[in-house]
Amino acid sequence: MTLTAKIEVNGTTVELPVVEGTEKELGIDISTLRGKTGAITMDWGYGNTGSAESGITFLDGELGILRYRGYPIEQLAESSNFLEVSYLLYHGELPTSAQLDVFKSKIVYHTLVHEDMRSFFNAFPKDAHPMAVLSSAVCALSTYYQQGDESTQEGLELSMFRLMGKLPTIAAWTYKKSLGHPYIYPDNDLNYCENFLKMMFSLPTENYVPHPDIAKALDVLLILHADHEQNCSTSTVRMVGSSKANLFASISAGIAALWGPLHGGANQAVLEMLEEVVASGKSTKDFINSVKDKDSSSRLMGFGHRVYKNFDPRAKIIKVFADRVLNLLGVDDPMLEVAKELEETALRDEYFVSRKLYPNVDFYSGIIYRALGIPVNFFTVMFAIGRLPGWIAHWKEMNAHPKNRIGRPRQIYTGETERDFIQLNDR
Repeated sequence: MTLTAKIEVNGTTVELPVVEGTEKELGIDISTLRGKTGAITMDWGYGNTGSAESGITFLDGELGILRYRGYPIEQLAESSNFLEVSYLLYHGELPTSAQLDVFKSKIVYHTLVHEDMRSFFNAFPKDAHPMAVLSSAVCALSTYYQQGDESTQEGLELSMFRLMGKLPTIAAWTYKKSLGHPYIYPDNDLNYCENFLKMMFSLPTENYVPHPDIAKALDVLLILHADHEQNCSTSTVRMVGSSKANLFASISAGIAALWGPLHGGANQAVLEMLEEVVASGKSTKDFINSVKDKDSSSRLMGFGHRVYKNFDPRAKIIKVFADRVLNLLGVDDPMLEVAKELEETALRDEYFVSRKLYPNVDFYSGIIYRALGIPVNFFTVMFAIGRLPGWIAHWKEMNAHPKNRIGRPRQIYTGETERDFIQLNDR
């Protein structure tokens, strides 16, 4: 049976088709509404607007479900690795062993950045925000690779391999620039996360061997961040890509969108909250009480989620690794102690439990990054590395869809009505 919806506007009734997804989601196709009635729909922040049909990620916020290409995030985090998940997101299926080997080798081949880009990094001030550098550097890659034809499978894959290979190098060099340390070149004998940790934390004067458990925790974090449906940055990548902008420019725009504190900066906000608690000298109990006080400006960051109305499924996974990393490193950090106390208190407090304000992935990821010695303003860069394969998969899917067209939202004009121009001397 074909589903339809009826809407009446100023006495005109129109029948609109209803689109049904494979998980029984329903969407009313209003693409003909304006033509038939002259009206548009209003949806601030697009919170109830579907902009695409996508086969990449399914999430159910009420039930706490997240799946990539149908595979539960819990299974992928336990049994897969980041590059295997990247292959899955891009190609739609899990790779064979041979396919994964080829995929990895092509990414490894592209880990070096053009040597001229050393001057690019040197041009930024030492205290430049790393997300500004990351976005700029990714966009600049398009000036080095102008010959690629991304309308072909081969051309798009080449851009994908270049981005997957080079983004960790660009990120690590951004960090080294901020410290005044020499840039560390990739070590292609290491796996993806081990190589990144070495570029971040090693020095030419000493031998650095990434701990496998630390690399595994980072790998899981990247998997958990790899995609999350039509969020702000993914929608930005799609919007920019819909104009036929190249993949580098589209990803650069996605990085800029991710930078915002309401999106990728959420885990940074968690650490800033913890810093404030420690600096204030308040007990955890006093801070929790101030959060519950409606007249207080205190906010409990890293709890609850705009989409998940239940426990964030990613948080359950990463909590295990957060505990493991803290025990492994034996970090003595008052901020991390406060984080543990806040977690334990909020999970028992009826005020938060009744409102389903559980710790989300940003709460635990910030704790892990802090323990690893990654600076707070670099947290969103880590998020960007993880989200990269999801962005690329969406760019590819959008441009291959037969209904694809340039993104162009409508508006309701609320400005002045027509009026006559007044000459300058008469104003």
